[in-house]
Amino acid sequence: MTADPARDTDVAAPAATPPASAVTDSAGDRRAPDAGPPGDAPGILGRGYRALTLGIISVVSLIAFEASAVNTAMPVAARALHGIGLYAFAFSAFFTTSLFAMALAGEWNDRRGPLAPLFTGIGAFGAGLVIAGAAPTMVLFVAGRGVQGLGGGLVIVSLYVVVGRAYPERLRPAVMASFSAAWVLPVIVGPLAAGSVAEHLGWRWVFLAIPVLVLLPLAVMLPALRALPREAPGPRGGLGAVLRSRRALLALAVAAGAWLLQYAGGHLTPYAVLPAAAGLALLVPAVRLLLPRGTFRAARGLPTVVLMRGLAAGALVAAESFIPLLLVSERGLSATLAGLSLTGGGLTWALGSYVQSRPGCEPHRERLMGVGMAFLALAIAAVPLVLSDAVPVWTVAVAWTLGGFGMGLNISSGGVLLLKLSRPEEAGANSASLQMADALGNVVLVGLGGALFVAFGGGSPTTPA
Repeated sequence: MTADPARDTDVAAPAATPPASAVTDSAGDRRAPDAGPPGDAPGILGRGYRALTLGIISVVSLIAFEASAVNTAMPVAARALHGIGLYAFAFSAFFTTSLFAMALAGEWNDRRGPLAPLFTGIGAFGAGLVIAGAAPTMVLFVAGRGVQGLGGGLVIVSLYVVVGRAYPERLRPAVMASFSAAWVLPVIVGPLAAGSVAEHLGWRWVFLAIPVLVLLPLAVMLPALRALPREAPGPRGGLGAVLRSRRALLALAVAAGAWLLQYAGGHLTPYAVLPAAAGLALLVPAVRLLLPRGTFRAARGLPTVVLMRGLAAGALVAAESFIPLLLVSERGLSATLAGLSLTGGGLTWALGSYVQSRPGCEPHRERLMGVGMAFLALAIAAVPLVLSDAVPVWTVAVAWTLGGFGMGLNISSGGVLLLKLSRPEEAGANSASLQMADALGNVVLVGLGGALFVAFGGGSPTTPA
């Protein structure tokens, strides 16, 4: 799951008008302020927000289904394309290109608003699915996953900016909870459907059936998105200006560095130190400039939020990337049953996100992130136990229900805190930092998992299994 990605978690205005709660602040940026008492104000499905909320939930649901389906179908696809050694690359390619796209999306959103980057991202995401689904080789399959990553990076940052611009602060925890709720049905149905499709119709249809389904939610969201302000106070210009900026060069350095680290992790030879050193030389300075100052020393406020989100998302995706493969190869489960082991985590993720959305949790939001991290750590620690035949395979499912609840607390609370700590003109850049931390954690920890997989005889990126 991407974190996420990962996974984690009321009526749009009439077609030509902004949401009813939108106003213009002194800086000229149309915002959604807090309304009166909650009992007198509309919720996220109220008259001023319904279409936008339903459109967002639909898009997130389709992305969630794709993520759940890919985790289940990936072992089948890798074997069919004789590319089990590139298994980790199929995941890290997505997250590596996401890093680059996220950095672009932040500045692009701040300059021009979320409409263009959101629609561009959805188009790229669909194109990547088509490339992967039609790929004749594992190399082209990995390339398709990379195109998907570009789209995914643009989409997730843009959705956060939409939430920040369209909803008042009191509604944002509920919107974040709806993100998580949008994962529930896909997480339940996705692994079973993907496993069945892969076994009976072929793994390619897991990828090729999704792109056309995004058209309807886009049409539902479009009027409300057009009504949002296109610009916030700050630099002007479109995608061309963003591509010429220093931030784009830094993002490219991060993506290249992350890819080199992944390559080194999959080639456990003395020569691997060269790409690893080059990757670190590119990655570390660029990340320090792109993320909020003080992130790596857990400075109070936004830096700590970004750091904790990155660690949680990376740990979760690394584990979920290899759990189905472990259960299929070491315990002899089918792809369908292996995928179902992750289902409980999706349900409790939504539950954790719902808990954090309750008004009584607002004063304790920072503490909720820490509690969520602790639950996730316990769940991941339990997974290797199933390598022993004496441990029942359902141990993974039980552990993942605990980990999912922790992620619901952590991810949703982190998103709410980020928007609360961001000025209007910084919402895109800060949302990009949060999502980049997620993706960077994914790349590094999935790469580490790939290295361990190769080290323990799972295959080599240069030798098809």
